[in-house]
Amino acid sequence: MYSPGESASPRRLIAHLDMDAFYASVELLRYPELRGLPVVIGGGRRHQPETLPDGTRRFSRLRDYTGRGVITTSTYEARALGVFSAMGTMKAAQLAPEAILLPVDFDEYRRYSRMFKAAVREIAPKVEDRGIDEIYIDLTEVPGALDDAGLGVGRRLKQAVFAATGLTCSIGITPNKLLSKLCSELDKPDGLTLLGFEDIPARIWPLAARKVNGIGPKASEKLAGLGLHTVGDIAAADPAFLVQHFGANYGRWLHEVAHGRDQREVVTYSEPVSISRETTFERDLHAVRDRAELGGIFTRLCEQVAGDLARKGYAGKTIGIKLRFDDF
Repeated sequence: MYSPGESASPRRLIAHLDMDAFYASVELLRYPELRGLPVVIGGGRRHQPETLPDGTRRFSRLRDYTGRGVITTSTYEARALGVFSAMGTMKAAQLAPEAILLPVDFDEYRRYSRMFKAAVREIAPKVEDRGIDEIYIDLTEVPGALDDAGLGVGRRLKQAVFAATGLTCSIGITPNKLLSKLCSELDKPDGLTLLGFEDIPARIWPLAARKVNGIGPKASEKLAGLGLHTVGDIAAADPAFLVQHFGANYGRWLHEVAHGRDQREVVTYSEPVSISRETTFERDLHAVRDRAELGGIFTRLCEQVAGDLARKGYAGKTIGIKLRFDDF
């Protein structure tokens, strides 16, 4: 018999809103002729589209890329060809050589991020910022939200985001953050997924264990080695077995999340632990021969971090440098 374990808690309604292929979608607003095509974001300044005399644009192709960059994101058409974020660009070029390659424009992405978050706060002000393209929203006290499990307010949020940005988003609405994060992925793109505790066996338990935020590659591999491949497999496992193999804290956590239990609140303010900037070079740079170029890049990164600190009113006490060599 399934027991959710949270029914005695005060009734909550939490949404997770995730913008659909955010960076790529912003670029498609700028270049609408690319809609429906495999498009990859992750190029440098040299991959800026060229406007021809007749007004049309010439775009770089992934097949022509050389360097050590990584994919920032891709359209759903490119994902269908196996091209995903964090993949090496050269590997992506082998999978989708004809895909369009566009440069990254974080200033524009941040502008659209501010726009969609402002639109959401007009409807539901209790928002937890989780990054440039995703937020948690506490809907519990939004008038009428509990009456229909969030369906009406979910539709209003999607309409408001589209009206403000021209972009679609996917929203999961459930009793907690854990389930809402999972549900925002279930019906992408442009999805609205509502789920109660009674729906967990049908919709959550069949998911791969790695879909749960907090179950990384190593834990997923270890779980698979123990015959636990899905969230449902973990839910069916003896809690003592999980503790034996994963330790007291993580083992108990696995048992709780597999049953959809999560008491975390939506946090509207938190202090950042660190602020950083980084870049990937188009080619390997030599510490001596390319010292001048490296110095300029390093100085620019330092200035960007200093500007971020000043703009946010923070002071740092520790400076770290991350360096990746040609063998990664």
